[in-house]
Amino acid sequence: MLNTVYQLKRPRQFEMTIQDITCDRQHVLVRPTRLSICNADQRYYQGTRAESVLRQKLPMALIHEGIGAVVYDPTETFLEGDQVVMIPNVPEETDPYIAENYLRSSKFRGSSMDGFLQEYILSTPDRLVKLPKDINMSVAAFTEIVSVSYHAIGRFKKTAHPRRDVIGVWGDGNLGYITALLLTKLLPDSKIYVFGINESKLNDFTFADRTFLVTDDLSHIAIDHGFECVGGGASKAINQIIDLIRPEGTISILGVSEDLAPINTRMILEKGLRMFGSSRSGREDFEGLIRLYEKFPEVPEYLENIVGSEVVVRDIKDIALAFETDIHKLIGKTIMIWEK
Repeated sequence: MLNTVYQLKRPRQFEMTIQDITCDRQHVLVRPTRLSICNADQRYYQGTRAESVLRQKLPMALIHEGIGAVVYDPTETFLEGDQVVMIPNVPEETDPYIAENYLRSSKFRGSSMDGFLQEYILSTPDRLVKLPKDINMSVAAFTEIVSVSYHAIGRFKKTAHPRRDVIGVWGDGNLGYITALLLTKLLPDSKIYVFGINESKLNDFTFADRTFLVTDDLSHIAIDHGFECVGGGASKAINQIIDLIRPEGTISILGVSEDLAPINTRMILEKGLRMFGSSRSGREDFEGLIRLYEKFPEVPEYLENIVGSEVVVRDIKDIALAFETDIHKLIGKTIMIWEK
């Protein structure tokens, strides 16, 4: 069958291409219904990635956060009309020690293969997870970024020592909000402190035990472990974590930065700190997150606070409008209601 794919040809220019896809007995046909724009998509759209990267990647369909409705499933895993979250990581092998999202051979939609900006998606059933019926679909659209925080916290629980009285989260944006929120449920005995640069954004962290501006006098504050969710300018956040963390604490790095980050290695050594990075997620993280949503329905309710703009998309002009709207947003995630 013929499928319409909306590829970014060059920064700020989308083009429509027609591709032939073959339905078989191993793949599920899904129609995207809501898609969420990520900062990574914006780096391609605005052309802020290195020129060599853009030449290598483009043209490419963007978007790795999205949900869809099952159109046809010969594997009989889903029913027609089921709403599913689509997993962008596509592994080609398994490894007993390396998770699917860290295997160098894995593909990732919107990065090393076409993303979800298509009329239809052909997927193996293991790359789809059924959504609860009563979930807010705009929240469900950015399940992927929430699963990244879920994944990082799971790795943290396996790595960090068990004294977890106070955990600090650096970053008052979407990733910081999501990570701090999940920590309150996954580590309920810990106090969650959030550190940011925007007081009005910090006011939205009503579930946190305390919030601080990074410019406050923090000489009286000590944390057992820290999560960096800043991205650009990460070195300042990481170094402040190193200053405030107690010896032998663990630092989880989640923010993506295009630049190298100088950090205080002397104090990492003196304090005997552990530091690890987390990127993307796998099927187990999506499944675990959906169970968390079902156990704590207030979590997706809190996440409604970071739904920013919702843009109905019917043509290429609407796609560009959604991306331009996202650039100028004040808070939250931009959701494309996909009516292609």
